[in-house]
Amino acid sequence: MPPALRWRQWMGRVEAVIFAASKPVSREDLAKIVGEGANLDLLIDDIRAELADRPYDLVAVAGGWQHRTRTAFAGAIHAAGLIDPPQSELTSLEATVLLAIGYFQPVTRADLGKMLGREISRDLIGALRADGFVGAGPRSPQPGAPYTYVTTPGFLAHFGFQTLRDLPDIEMLEDAGLLSKERLLAEALEDVPGRTTSEEDEAGDDEGAVF
Repeated sequence: MPPALRWRQWMGRVEAVIFAASKPVSREDLAKIVGEGANLDLLIDDIRAELADRPYDLVAVAGGWQHRTRTAFAGAIHAAGLIDPPQSELTSLEATVLLAIGYFQPVTRADLGKMLGREISRDLIGALRADGFVGAGPRSPQPGAPYTYVTTPGFLAHFGFQTLRDLPDIEMLEDAGLLSKERLLAEALEDVPGRTTSEEDEAGDDEGAVF
């Protein structure tokens, strides 16, 4: 097969798989459908060049690639009323908690409360876990060894991040009055006292959970 025709075939395979997938497709999965001589980055670049005038694009997100419509067409999509809305939309507090976990993971529920200046309930963390945004991290070295929480690929996909390096500057949260870096640093410098009621609750948050 002539090289040019083989390249077009690889492009078709890559775009077809990404189009059919319900979640971002990883580099490893795409490598299975093209030859060893195929440069995936160049293939993606060529596909995106052909989609330049289309209402959708290939976007790098959550460690893979996914078809996404361009933001300019969001109004038309919603106006058509043909897309089912998400089962649940994140509240402002849920989104802020998710971003705080993204910045400081692995982090305990009690530490999240200190950062945000309010109690973060087990129900809120449970809802974020049920939606696939949050998972369990290693046990904290704090007294009582409470559970910590980390973000998942679902978190990256929801916010359109390729990696955690794409998180906005923490100063944006401070400017919005949602997070106090000064309070966070002050808490980090304090000696950890004896086990508190909050830590006791934390240790029992995920007893017996399966991941």
